[in-house]
Amino acid sequence: MESISNTSAVQLLVRQARAAMIEFRSASQERVDEAVTAIAWALYEDSNAAELAELAVSNTKLGNITDKIQKNKRKTFGTLRDLLRVKTVGAIEKDEENGLIKYAKPVGVVAAVTPSTNPAATPINKCMMAVKGRNAVIVAPSPAGWITTNAAIQKVREQFSIIGVPENLVQILPAPVNRPMTEELMKACDLVVVTGSQNNVRGAYSSGTPAIGVGVGNVPVVVDETADLDRAAQLICASKIFDNGTSCSSENSAIVLDEVYSAMRECFQRHGGYIANPEEANRIRSSLWTEPGKLNRKLIARDVGVLIHQFDLSASIEDTKFIIVEETGIGPDFPFSGEKLSLVLTLYRASNILDAREKIRKILSYQGTGHSCGIHTNRLSRAKDFAENLDVVRVLVNQAHTFGNGGGFTSGLNFTLSMGCGTWAGNSISENLSYRHFINITHLSTEIPEDKPSEESLFGAFLREYHPNYRIRGWWLVR
Repeated sequence: MESISNTSAVQLLVRQARAAMIEFRSASQERVDEAVTAIAWALYEDSNAAELAELAVSNTKLGNITDKIQKNKRKTFGTLRDLLRVKTVGAIEKDEENGLIKYAKPVGVVAAVTPSTNPAATPINKCMMAVKGRNAVIVAPSPAGWITTNAAIQKVREQFSIIGVPENLVQILPAPVNRPMTEELMKACDLVVVTGSQNNVRGAYSSGTPAIGVGVGNVPVVVDETADLDRAAQLICASKIFDNGTSCSSENSAIVLDEVYSAMRECFQRHGGYIANPEEANRIRSSLWTEPGKLNRKLIARDVGVLIHQFDLSASIEDTKFIIVEETGIGPDFPFSGEKLSLVLTLYRASNILDAREKIRKILSYQGTGHSCGIHTNRLSRAKDFAENLDVVRVLVNQAHTFGNGGGFTSGLNFTLSMGCGTWAGNSISENLSYRHFINITHLSTEIPEDKPSEESLFGAFLREYHPNYRIRGWWLVR
């Protein structure tokens, strides 16, 4: 009976979505941009941003209200900036040299699977991108975040009603959301976009529907001897504590070179870092993980005062913003080397820059494959070396990851809350999710002057090097 109910509910939503798309398909670019702006306003407006932040913390017990308000507004504002600068209707690109004109088309009904960590910002972000491509979207939220996500979606539909856009362009699975219903939606839609648990990502890839999933975060950053240590500590601290560490881009490990290790340690302390002693570190470990590889959900994304009490630390609640644990090992036997989703930062010492790079490699191989890393340095060559030699999608230089990885006003990366990690992490994209992933492209090709080079120009150098006695139709001469 439950599966029939799930199927019926999903089929109704999909039918409504397809009907809304038919009505919206002929919308002009200006009309599409009005709809996208309406979605943004539903979350960006001050009272809505605050209400949805309060709901999120109340219902999920994750993060804090002040930062969620900022996230709701900042991510929405930045995404709207990006989307209003691009075309997704009609001819969006002309390549006269190659005789090509590219036309954007919708991908269809999008299933947007969203997490409890950002139950308002992430679904709104995906809805903006999907509707920019003239698609309909059905949100499948985490059960823990449904109340907040539903409230956000209803605010979008209210804005659509005001401007006269089909409300069913944006819908949400009814409560109680469960895995069978989400799986049914994945199969019924035209594209699945998943942010959240790796179980959901794997489910999307095995649904039979084209899918985009994202990987696990566990960002390591290096601080070298040339860095502005105080600024590096300030940026890492601000990024780490934002929304109590809920972001997948939040720094999880800092790798500091030997010659500035002690000085950097002091900088962290000045910016609110409490360095746990070995005995306290053991208590943190036993409390933060209920079993190997499984974080204690009662402690993730909680206020630092809760952690200090739970870990029985001697830290001052007034002075402490986050907790630092010094570590030497990496891998399953050293859980501090993984993602912690909490106000806990792991601190490593590196003998030189190559040792630091190798530690990044090992940390990401354990957890966070392909996602991101960073370096605080005055030597750009070191950052370029990381980018060339490490299998990551993003390398940030002298930036706070939480405010740069998913787009920033001083970062060229586009705004998003879903970050692909490439095939390294089993993902289909190696970039930030954007409007481009929500459009199909029709290529109009017209004839151009023949572009056919000679055989000699293509094969000559190769043959001279490896087949010096080979002749082709008379143009090849034996040297």
